[in-house]
Amino acid sequence: MFAKAFRVKSNTAIKGSDRRKLRADVAAAFPGLGTDQVSVLVPGKEELNTVKLYAHRGDAVTVYVSGGNPILFELEKNLYPTVYTLWSYPDLLPTFTTWPLVLEKLVGGADLMLPGLVVPPAGLPQVQKGDLCAITLVGNRRSGDKSSLPSIAPLALDPPDLEKEKECITAHPAMQEDLRCLTLEGEDENGEAQQQMCGRKSLSEASEDSNSRGLNSDPTDSKTLQEQMDELLQRCFLHALKCQVKKADLPLLTSTFLGNHMYSCCPEGRQLDIKKSSYRKLSKFLQQMQQEQIVQVEELSKGVESIVAVDWKHPRITSFVIPEPSPTSQTIQEGSREQPYHPPDIKSLYCVPANMTLLFQESGHKKGSILEGGEVRTIIINYAKKNDLVDENNKNLVKLDPILCDCILEKNEQHTVVKLPWDSLLTRCFEKLQPAYQVSFPGQEPIVKKGKICPIDISLAQRASNKKVTVVRNLEPYGLDPYSVASILQQRCQASTTVTPAPGAKDSLQVQIQGNQVHHLSRLLLEEYRLPRKYIQGLEKAPKPAKKK
Repeated sequence: MFAKAFRVKSNTAIKGSDRRKLRADVAAAFPGLGTDQVSVLVPGKEELNTVKLYAHRGDAVTVYVSGGNPILFELEKNLYPTVYTLWSYPDLLPTFTTWPLVLEKLVGGADLMLPGLVVPPAGLPQVQKGDLCAITLVGNRRSGDKSSLPSIAPLALDPPDLEKEKECITAHPAMQEDLRCLTLEGEDENGEAQQQMCGRKSLSEASEDSNSRGLNSDPTDSKTLQEQMDELLQRCFLHALKCQVKKADLPLLTSTFLGNHMYSCCPEGRQLDIKKSSYRKLSKFLQQMQQEQIVQVEELSKGVESIVAVDWKHPRITSFVIPEPSPTSQTIQEGSREQPYHPPDIKSLYCVPANMTLLFQESGHKKGSILEGGEVRTIIINYAKKNDLVDENNKNLVKLDPILCDCILEKNEQHTVVKLPWDSLLTRCFEKLQPAYQVSFPGQEPIVKKGKICPIDISLAQRASNKKVTVVRNLEPYGLDPYSVASILQQRCQASTTVTPAPGAKDSLQVQIQGNQVHHLSRLLLEEYRLPRKYIQGLEKAPKPAKKK
């Protein structure tokens, strides 16, 4: 689907309200689809995921995936069908026919020109500039997804012995380099239909590689998704016991064992999700491992289980072979995965307001100028010295001229305060200046904004059924992607997470995690991301440790 490498930002199950909105958007964008067809394309209960990704040139694309197949993608608020959807609804878009040799040029980025078209007896479709169209190939009209290849009857305007193959195209300039559709390259020497990817990997494979399924996408694997997750769970369990957990670590909280040890043993490109296994819960899985006499689990405090013993001589542990790291996990390729997070350097700045312009104009500054604290200090000192305002009898005092009086004194002080100590003068000047700040990320140009940087806000809220949720806001100014944070917390807390627009904030998102997860957030933000504590508020809301009896 992509001609060049892309990066998956997030992959989440779509909410009911968003599902209904998508169905309405599809009906509006493709009026040729009937109500029943829209309901089939955007199912009401079946699995439907929203994948947010960045194309090679940085374009943000939203892809909707149903049953492992991408069905729609959205770019700059415009909705487009994928080739899978065109295969299911071949008359969805106006269609132009071309030759296989021309297709090779289109895949390489060329535009489709009039000489490359095959004109049917009924003539070319009537389209307007900017209309979305589809391209079919003379010679093949087969269609289907990766699991099956149903046939589509040839159109009446086709030669009787020929079929067509659909490929979605768009004239959007941002898509010409990055987005190409899947094509079917006929049959191999054994008569088996072959599918060629115009990019590095299919979207469903990439999304599984990123952060949702954590399973093998090999179509030849006959195991169910649940069976694959069971195997992954066992693998991470044995790997963690053999390589990470030591006798001195016992007793070890089962939640700590999962979050700190099992997750880190998950192979590159896969994600451990116990809820998708046959066990559904960690406690049930550990009970099975206890029955096999690999570990011993006890409830040392009410409702809290710990691993108290491990049989490191158990055949399953001794026979477990530690997998070699894959080459792709050792080399980070551009655009293929996110770089490690580095906290920004945040610097307080000051903005010159209108009523202080006269004080700063002698140094070449004007209203709205942004200055560092050291620059402000130097300007004030030079102004006082240049205008002979330093008291001759006491060098620690500064006489106030009319400009300084207007800038820093209150109205009731105008006729009573004539001198100020240096520290008081500078303090008042800083207080009267407007706040601003600069955020610098490694390898990027500094970002300067007026106002004060909002701290990351952690709060607890009560939801239906008296359940608590942890809400995190203002992650974006610190270079943190809410979807990535939500994905990490979902794994570590083993709790559901959602990302929604933050109330009252424009273009800002908030992360909600089921339960009180402030402790996990504290570890993530302070210890792993190394953000200064002063930029985080709400850490005191972490649950208090249970008192020992």
